[in-house]
Amino acid sequence: MSSFLIQMIGWLGMLAFLISYQMKNNKSLFLCQVVGVSLFCLQFCLLGAFSGCLSLAITILRGALLYKYNDWKFVRWKGLPWILCGMFALVLIVTWAGPISLLAFVASVVSTLCYWTNNAGMIRLSNLLCASPCWIVYDVLVGSWGGVASESLTILSILISIFRFGWKSLIDKDSSFQK
Repeated sequence: MSSFLIQMIGWLGMLAFLISYQMKNNKSLFLCQVVGVSLFCLQFCLLGAFSGCLSLAITILRGALLYKYNDWKFVRWKGLPWILCGMFALVLIVTWAGPISLLAFVASVVSTLCYWTNNAGMIRLSNLLCASPCWIVYDVLVGSWGGVASESLTILSILISIFRFGWKSLIDKDSSFQK
C-alpha cells in the first residue's frame, strides 16, 4: 500500500476523534472514538508499529464495552478495566520494541482507568495530560503524521469542550455528559 494511502487512514482517524470530543454524552464520544481507533489500528499495522496496533485493538474492545456502560451491568464491574490493563501489559511484553512500547502502554492504561470512571471531566483530563502527549511522541517515532495531528487537535478539542460546556458540567455526576 502506498505511503499516501497509509497516511490518509490516519487523517480519517483524526477526523473521528475531533468529532468525538464535541459530543454531548459519553456514549456518542465512545462510538466516535471506536471509529477513530479502528482507523489508527489499521494504520499502525501498515506502518509496522505493532505495540500501538495491538494496544489499539484492545482499545477498540474497550470502546465497544464503554459504549454499553449503562446497558450492560458487567461492564460497570470495577475489575474489568484491570483485566484490560493486564491485556495491555501482555501486548507490551509480546511487542516490546524498546522504550517506545511504553508510550502506547502508558497511554492505554491511563485512559482505560479514567474512562471507567464514566466521568466526562476525568476522561478529558486523562487524555489532555497523559494519553495524548504519549501518543504524540509515539506517532512521531513511528511516522503517523495523522496521529500527531490527531492528538494535537484532540488536545485543542478537549480544551474547546471544557470552554464550551464548562468544567463544572463535565464533572457533575448528574449532568447529561455522564449518560
